[in-house]
Amino acid sequence: MPGWRAASILLLGLAPAAAAPYEGSPFYGYAFEPGGAYPLSLPQTLRATVAVPVSRMATRPADTLAELYPALTACWQVPAGLGRPRAGSDDIEITARLALRRDGSLLGPPRITYAAGVAGDQRTTLVRGTLDALARCTPVHVTQGLGGAIAGRPVALRFVYRPPA
Repeated sequence: MPGWRAASILLLGLAPAAAAPYEGSPFYGYAFEPGGAYPLSLPQTLRATVAVPVSRMATRPADTLAELYPALTACWQVPAGLGRPRAGSDDIEITARLALRRDGSLLGPPRITYAAGVAGDQRTTLVRGTLDALARCTPVHVTQGLGGAIAGRPVALRFVYRPPA
């Protein structure tokens, strides 16, 4: 009977394969048809750039990402002793990486991942001022829908400050 087994395997290998569409839940990472049709999802890291200081505070809970970012940066103020940007730079920039819970509170401490336009003691002042501002603005007021969409996702929030001339 060993011959029948080998013949069966050979015949199965020569038969054309019949593909059946996947009927279960979406399996992220594979196209359902040639050329795309990937399921939509939010990007892994939510990114935003906000010019600070923000001119006005939000009066209602944020319901979109466009409303969330200014709400997170609304408490940023020019730190005392910040001074002028370093020579060759017009702006002072700092990026904080953070994550939020459904209720808008911080999920762990934010991390500063980038700072430009300042050096030395001014950099320390900028970092401390930015972290303090995030502490004052959180928990940020978000709707239940936005809270569920952003919960646990990393946020890279870039603050850009252009001192008056």
